[in-house]
Amino acid sequence: MEKYTEGILRLKKFAERAERGEELTLGFFGGSITQGSLASEPETCYAYRVFDWWQKKYPNAVFHYVNAGIGGTSSHFGVSRVHRDLLMYRPDFVVVDFSVNDEPDEFFQETYEGLLRNIWYSDTKPAVILLNNCFYDSGKTAQEFHNAVGDHYQIPHVSVKEEIYSMLTEGKYTQEELSPDGLHPNDLGHQLLAEKIAGTIEKILEGGKTPELSGGPSEAEKGKENPEKIACYTQNAYEKAVRLTIENGTPELLGFRADAEEKTGHLDFFKNGWVGRRKGDRLKLVAEGSCIAVQYRKTIHKPSPVARLILDGDTGNAVVLDGNFEETWGDCLYIEPVLHHGEKGTHTIEIEIMEATEEDKAPFYLLSFIVA
Repeated sequence: MEKYTEGILRLKKFAERAERGEELTLGFFGGSITQGSLASEPETCYAYRVFDWWQKKYPNAVFHYVNAGIGGTSSHFGVSRVHRDLLMYRPDFVVVDFSVNDEPDEFFQETYEGLLRNIWYSDTKPAVILLNNCFYDSGKTAQEFHNAVGDHYQIPHVSVKEEIYSMLTEGKYTQEELSPDGLHPNDLGHQLLAEKIAGTIEKILEGGKTPELSGGPSEAEKGKENPEKIACYTQNAYEKAVRLTIENGTPELLGFRADAEEKTGHLDFFKNGWVGRRKGDRLKLVAEGSCIAVQYRKTIHKPSPVARLILDGDTGNAVVLDGNFEETWGDCLYIEPVLHHGEKGTHTIEIEIMEATEEDKAPFYLLSFIVA
């Protein structure tokens, strides 16, 4: 039998299932571009266009669409929410996109690997495409760090910088024609994204030349239907990251309260957390792990309270959690790492409101703890 890399083999098997008219689920997981920011309608974002492309290519199949994009979020948040927002729908095909929200560094390379391993080794063994977006005004992207991980697992990827961004530098398009803000594509930009993804898939399905990938499974592992997990590319401390909210976290509340409003979906961001309003409001959580981060709201509705976080009683290295957001695009699901590759064991996290006034327009909102 002809040997393919595992990533190509999965895409071919997915297409064979579609050809047979099976019922399949397509998932899209990423940040604001995946969510559809600046697309005129949900149906004109790249994710829905790719979904529609599959429907037209295989009209006898039944496809389901899961868009799990959340604007302004990284793979650090992604690895902690991937089961609830994506994998519980048991996708058969997934596009992953975090290359403009992750910084191009080793920390996010590690959180990205943890995310990919969750998707890649999930029960449905989905076909996966990595989408590497970039800033249209600078070309900045985390694709070098992301693709090193993707190549390790031999997962196909699409580069905006090498294809669409190069059209800008060559003068085929102006930035304004594709992206009003230098980052988020308009309808034409989303269309080009979808075309590049579809074109990559077509080349693979037609057996044409695909980018050479380094690393990945051994020759003995290639072509196996259920290959063993291969060695990690990074230290991979985040693969088993857990997000603690009011659903599964039980901090001691000393002034903070649990938010009683019901969450209606993954885009109903500021729910299932804890609220602090007054100076001196505190909470205390005991957690097990070697990597810890706190996720809280930075709001444009200023002023908002300012808190501090103390880890394991170390007041000399308290971390300031400022609820005021200096950007203007909207409230931010901000993540503050407070322990990375620390001692694995039990840690105590204390958060206390240090600054609050009667003029505050929004309370301090603690969304979650991310522990790995």
